[in-house]
Amino acid sequence: MRLVYNQADALVYWWLDGHLDFDGAQTLRVREGITQWFSWHRRSQLPEYAALLERAATEAAAPTTPEQACRWFEVVRERADIAMQQVLPVAAQVAGTLHAEQLQRLARKQAESIGEFRREYLQPDAAERRAASVERAIERAEQLYGRLDAAQRAQVAAAVTASPFDPQRWLAERQRRQRDLLQALTTVVATRGGSDAARVQLQGVWQRARHSPDEAYLRYAEGLDRYNCEFAAQLHNTSTREQREALQRRLRGWETDLRRLASD
Repeated sequence: MRLVYNQADALVYWWLDGHLDFDGAQTLRVREGITQWFSWHRRSQLPEYAALLERAATEAAAPTTPEQACRWFEVVRERADIAMQQVLPVAAQVAGTLHAEQLQRLARKQAESIGEFRREYLQPDAAERRAASVERAIERAEQLYGRLDAAQRAQVAAAVTASPFDPQRWLAERQRRQRDLLQALTTVVATRGGSDAARVQLQGVWQRARHSPDEAYLRYAEGLDRYNCEFAAQLHNTSTREQREALQRRLRGWETDLRRLASD
């Protein structure tokens, strides 16, 4: 974690530049903005994340409930919103300087990401798709708890099979969000409204990403959240003492890393 975080500013710039191909003036502003954001994030957010991990490690020793799991999911969303609100002012400044060729590049990159999504989540063969989903779920669980036994692997496989997760729905929502972002930036570029107008547009995109305007998708997502909370609680409650201790060690290791990063 410490290695990745200390290089994250360069990685974020590389990713953004790959999507928009910044010119010289934009590069300076983007790099400056990224540096400022990580300075804020390191100073104000990492200690709070560490405190949350400390609390999670304590709770991990005991059984849990779906309601507790859902509260943790909501904590993650809240922290993401705080981080995004800090991004928006700089993003708006840069968005106000974009030009049509850059938006065309962004559209191509969006199409590439949809192709990657299809390859990872929408394999033509149903059995292959299910096997890939099960493998992803097991891998995520083992990153936290360590090796799962055969019964736990079967439990995960059954949960994945019963899950309401629908990659086609998620794909459609991703495409909606991509169109939403592209349209917002197109409006900014066409009107040359400046950073204030850009911020209004980008704030709207973020809010619609957090709360989809597609009511059918919103109901689906809420149901999926409830199912995932139940699954997370069930998996934790069937974990062994050794697995919970492994989870605690992992969480406390992340906590230690974050406290060290915050003090660097």
